[in-house]
Amino acid sequence: MTVLVVATSNPGKLREMQSYLTDSNWELQLKPSELEIEETGDTFAANACLKASEVAKATGEWAIADDSGLQVDALNGVPGIYSARYGKTDKARIERLLRELGEEKNREAQFVCVVAIARPNGEIALQAEGICRGTILSSPRGNGGFGYDPIFYVPEQQLTFAEMEPEMKRRYSHRGKAFALLLPQLS
Repeated sequence: MTVLVVATSNPGKLREMQSYLTDSNWELQLKPSELEIEETGDTFAANACLKASEVAKATGEWAIADDSGLQVDALNGVPGIYSARYGKTDKARIERLLRELGEEKNREAQFVCVVAIARPNGEIALQAEGICRGTILSSPRGNGGFGYDPIFYVPEQQLTFAEMEPEMKRRYSHRGKAFALLLPQLS
């Protein structure tokens, strides 16, 4: 098995990545906790590649990273790459987004995820982008998920991400779509 260092200190993100890579020959490990990578890119792709490359060079192993967020059409793509920093808590981020949207009729939005894999020398070997279109509800629904999941409604499924079972969310989410594109290339 080949080691693949996940560019995160979050065990939950490690478990999520493992769920997508269950049938692969990769042994996933968390990056060293003391290794902090500042996200200085201006796109999801730039940040994913930066994190994967820096972790690979620092550890001398293959590395995988993702960067993702919510883009709201009526807010010109905001919060975008700042989705996680749009407030101090999930609740605060949702409240701010709903306040800024106000009575806006156009509630179209999309979740974007870019996954990048870097060779041990830091060179990006693979990259994939997944997008899930949806709409922003005016109030939260569902108890699952995290972040903006309770207000992100997927019309085809007639559910928010927070209402979906984990397996369904993995299949239809932006991250699931990115991994669906990436996995065939991994072999």
